[in-house]
Amino acid sequence: MNAPDGERILALFDFDGTITTREMLPDFLHCAVPKWRLRFWKPWMLPLVVAARAGWMSGSTLRAILAWVAFRGMPETEYEARALAFARDALPGVLRPEMMARIAAHKANGDTVVVVSGAYDVYLKHWCAAHGLDLIASTLEVRDGRLTGRYAGAQNVLAEKARRVRERYDLAAYREVHAHGDTPEDEHLLALGHRRFYRGAERTTL
Repeated sequence: MNAPDGERILALFDFDGTITTREMLPDFLHCAVPKWRLRFWKPWMLPLVVAARAGWMSGSTLRAILAWVAFRGMPETEYEARALAFARDALPGVLRPEMMARIAAHKANGDTVVVVSGAYDVYLKHWCAAHGLDLIASTLEVRDGRLTGRYAGAQNVLAEKARRVRERYDLAAYREVHAHGDTPEDEHLLALGHRRFYRGAERTTL
């Protein structure tokens, strides 16, 4: 029998780089975006990627540009089908065994486990459903059956991660909150935790 909420833990996990061994957006783009579009846009996008890595452009801005370039006009049915294939074929090979063991332990204890990610929900929803996990993620906008290339609402990054967690869950209803992340962009999520884990190691301070 699962413990009532007040005796359980709320376990929050970033996905890319925390549960997986690397950032998965490039992999998904190569899987989901038509090859002609990748070939056409790649020379134009490389300087922007370099700028973001150098700190001259925010990651949020780069991701917004990538979404517009990669998915604007794509039929929703094609987007959904490619995402399902990606979740099925690509994600199992990049999971960190130690993090999957932590998730399994939480599940065995009846804790609430949530993936809180800036990645697209279109493929994470299939992976989370297969593992019995809740999901808070970013969504791309669809109109008249096609993607607009814009996000539906804010990207689920930085402070938005913490805001959405608080919106969905009553943190006071849980005995403890555990938060897991792997980059400075996860600091707002980590701040929610009574126990905070950064790149697998527990931190006592923010």
